[in-house]
Amino acid sequence: MKNLILFLLLIPALNLNGQNYKPEWESLDKRPVPQWFQDSKFGIFIHWGIYSVPAWGPTGDSIGVYDKYAEWYWNKLVQPGKTQKYFKEFHAKTYGPNFRYQDFVPMFKAELFDPDKWAEIFKESGAKYIVLTSKHHEGFTLWPSAQSWNWNSVDVGPHRDLCGDLTTAVKNKGLHMGFYYSLYEWFNPIYKSNPTEYVNEHMIPQMKDLVTRYKPDILWTDGEWDKPSKDWKSEEFLAWLYNESPVKDNIVVNDRWGSETRSKHGGFYTTEYGLIGEKEGIDNTVPHPWEECRGIGNSFGFNRTEGLSDYSTPKELIRLLVSTVSAGGNLLLDIGPAADGTIPVIMQQRLLEIGRWLKTNGEAIYGTRAYIKTKKDLEINPETNKTVFFTQKNKEVYIICLDWPRGDVVLKGVFPDNKVKAILLGTDRPVSVKKTGGNLIITPPVLTPDDNQPAYVFKVSGLIK
Repeated sequence: MKNLILFLLLIPALNLNGQNYKPEWESLDKRPVPQWFQDSKFGIFIHWGIYSVPAWGPTGDSIGVYDKYAEWYWNKLVQPGKTQKYFKEFHAKTYGPNFRYQDFVPMFKAELFDPDKWAEIFKESGAKYIVLTSKHHEGFTLWPSAQSWNWNSVDVGPHRDLCGDLTTAVKNKGLHMGFYYSLYEWFNPIYKSNPTEYVNEHMIPQMKDLVTRYKPDILWTDGEWDKPSKDWKSEEFLAWLYNESPVKDNIVVNDRWGSETRSKHGGFYTTEYGLIGEKEGIDNTVPHPWEECRGIGNSFGFNRTEGLSDYSTPKELIRLLVSTVSAGGNLLLDIGPAADGTIPVIMQQRLLEIGRWLKTNGEAIYGTRAYIKTKKDLEINPETNKTVFFTQKNKEVYIICLDWPRGDVVLKGVFPDNKVKAILLGTDRPVSVKKTGGNLIITPPVLTPDDNQPAYVFKVSGLIK
């Protein structure tokens, strides 16, 4: 009888996978990243906060990548650094020397924010999940957090639960909703004087409130570099998240949980403005879900000084998506809304162009995995086409050509036993396939290629038994 009672008491601590995770990395790292995330491939990042009012950062080739982030306005304005002079000069000239960062709050009104319109744009872009900055390093929350009294979007500024309103709209469109959350806060007096109290009384309760209140599918943490994960009590929090929280079976987290955790612990690994198709420091020999995040421009938060040349073209963004997915990753593409709640038109246009391409070619992206077996599997004849990527889904292989092949596509060293067939997505034209001398030769159909087409996809059956 005692054993039965003990068993019944233990049931609530077990998740649907029958696993009770311990508050230690060895146990936590055994939790698999939920499949929905690995299948989604494309998400939208949203950086929106008080920094959206000045919406300013320096531009130019002489400025480092991370020094162009407009969302770091407050920090760059007051912290000594190589770009501080630019921020101070702009701030004094535009707002006056006595204008404090906190004085921007009444100007963050979000008066034109229409969450349903946002969600519709996201749906049309082909994105499958959304990640909103619930709290950036400035500490201002976009929900009525008790731990951020009078420094949240309900008490001041928009006087609106921005996290809640967008969550409802996004989920109504059938998309996954998640939140970015900064572990540290630049100028929080408690954090500066007593980090342990900050973690216990501010950060942990705040994250638990965010999770229990909105039941997100993703918790995307950041600002972890200031302290090791033990100081953040990340292991204890994740054990709660995986074992007890209302989203324990579906929640996805990243790898930013302490100064030592990136590409080592947590959920999926992250890169930021990495090279196309590469994984900054991530061991390519260890297959692990990962995600590249970057803005459409050179900043995550809206930067009014960016011109057309600072924004990636639709073709560049689609090629970025292709190269990232072919390497086994997801792309989290960022937009920076304005303080009034509108998404800049150029960002809307970029998203809709991606969605237009995905409507025809999405099956080569969604639900796929990297097709990398041996080096010779990926050895394409360089004389015919150099810009080719591969994805795989079930027994289908997708050959994604970033340029229209000016001749046969020749895969060297591929020896399929069964009959191979190929089609070009979006057309009904025949595609010739033959095997010669151990090579697979694909002859594209005769057509006039569209110079504006970002990529062409050949779906090949029969390469995999």
